[in-house]
Amino acid sequence: MTGYMRIGELSRRIGVAPELLRAWERRYALLEPTRSDGGYRLYSDADLARLRAMQAHLAAGLSAGQAAALAVAEPVPSGAEARLAPAALADLRAALDRFDDAAANAVLDQAVTTLTTDAVLNELVLPYLAELGARWERGEASIAQEHFASNVLRGRLLALASGWDRGAGPRAILACAPGELHDLPLLIFGLALRARGLRITYLGADTPVATAADATRELSPDVLVVSAAVPQRFEACSADLEQLAREARLVLAGPGADPALSERLGARHLGGDPVSEAQRLADELVRPGSTGEDGRG
Repeated sequence: MTGYMRIGELSRRIGVAPELLRAWERRYALLEPTRSDGGYRLYSDADLARLRAMQAHLAAGLSAGQAAALAVAEPVPSGAEARLAPAALADLRAALDRFDDAAANAVLDQAVTTLTTDAVLNELVLPYLAELGARWERGEASIAQEHFASNVLRGRLLALASGWDRGAGPRAILACAPGELHDLPLLIFGLALRARGLRITYLGADTPVATAADATRELSPDVLVVSAAVPQRFEACSADLEQLAREARLVLAGPGADPALSERLGARHLGGDPVSEAQRLADELVRPGSTGEDGRG
């Protein structure tokens, strides 16, 4: 039966744990699986499309019940729309290379209305950034192109982040370490967390530890994530971070973090790509039945 997948593959594609997918299927009739000859439940592209629609509605702040009802009522996207990402990546590269802000945003507009948050990040933004970094190292992209592309993507990601503190899920405070100006990976991480039901308080680049501590005491978040591209950023404020780890659930992330440093400071270490690490963290914080089966109520 081509075009069908088991729940593990569906979970991998959508970035939602199988247990939560089963809960959505049971509670909201969101999915319509068929059975294989061996009795396994198989899910279709239509199921995948409804899940993507539900994720988009959850990210907009709707409850799980409201999001599911809208997703079931909406028409299923065509297969051509679901395969947008490869062409979109080429179009995005071409637009940014020629400093065409309008064309780049048009590509991103189409992507965010057709793909899930995870797909936009995993299949478009992250591959583009990795490719741009490699091209810059080889001298094939100019500093001007790198700055222009980063600013276009940052602006678009911040627009997607609008209202990402709404809802009733666990709260994460996100901040770059003092002196750290590269916040795109942290923005991507925050959007992936939001797609998994977390509320985000974003402090942004070059955040003093004292500022992060003040926000932590005021908001009592479930987790505080501090990011840096080089270890020196963490080392320069290690005493303050160690103190902060006694007051909050502190996570160090980004290329500058490593397990030994995190352990020494009493913090958790996240070292993988932003979307995968968001899934790991959300699996720990969003428990079925705690604040609703999607962490929202």
